[in-house]
Amino acid sequence: MNVEMVMQELEALGKERTKKIYGSNGAHEPLFGVATGDMKPIAKKIKKNQLLAEQLYTTGNYDAMYFAGIIADPKAMTEVDFERWMDMAYFYMLSDYVVAVTLSETDIAQEVADKWIASSEELRMSAGWSCYCWLLGNRPDGEFSESKIANMLEIVENTIHDSPERTKYAMNNFIYTVGVSYLPLHDKAVETAKAVGPVEVKRDKTKSSFLLASENIQKAVDKGQLGFKSKHVRC
Repeated sequence: MNVEMVMQELEALGKERTKKIYGSNGAHEPLFGVATGDMKPIAKKIKKNQLLAEQLYTTGNYDAMYFAGIIADPKAMTEVDFERWMDMAYFYMLSDYVVAVTLSETDIAQEVADKWIASSEELRMSAGWSCYCWLLGNRPDGEFSESKIANMLEIVENTIHDSPERTKYAMNNFIYTVGVSYLPLHDKAVETAKAVGPVEVKRDKTKSSFLLASENIQKAVDKGQLGFKSKHVRC
């Protein structure tokens, strides 16, 4: 399949209701409004195709950009490629759920994510923290430096309340993911979550919402989910 054929198939799957939902979360034209589950049959036909993924991502169409992440070959992408994708990721559903997810399947994931976390740019920081969430929720605990993750928890505790709004979400999710999926630091994550307390996130035109990692970690513990690892990162 070429880019024109994929775009036609995506457009045919678009729904106005889904388009409005994406729009309310920050997506803007061009977009079709395709539910992610509806993309799977097309992805099965294509499998991995990095060239096609690049062509789709550069269309600027949200649905095409999301689909690009599904068929991308992460191992074929360099740091320069990921930086380019981040430059085009104009809201969190692209930065955190396309770019960060794809990055998490590479050998350079931590190296690139560390740079993004230190960048002071809201969506890059968000993508960096999110990448660690995808990593910790999928890879064996032994692949991570316990001291490094512990230090990252301390950074979150000291900076989350003053961080950009979208970054707060990713940092809060990092505390939760360490608490649930990285057993060596479960107790420290619980302590960090309690020290951080409720995190206020301001939204455009709506009331602030409050994030509470400690509550969510406890819910996961109650459900017997401690140590949970997902088999796949990308759908």
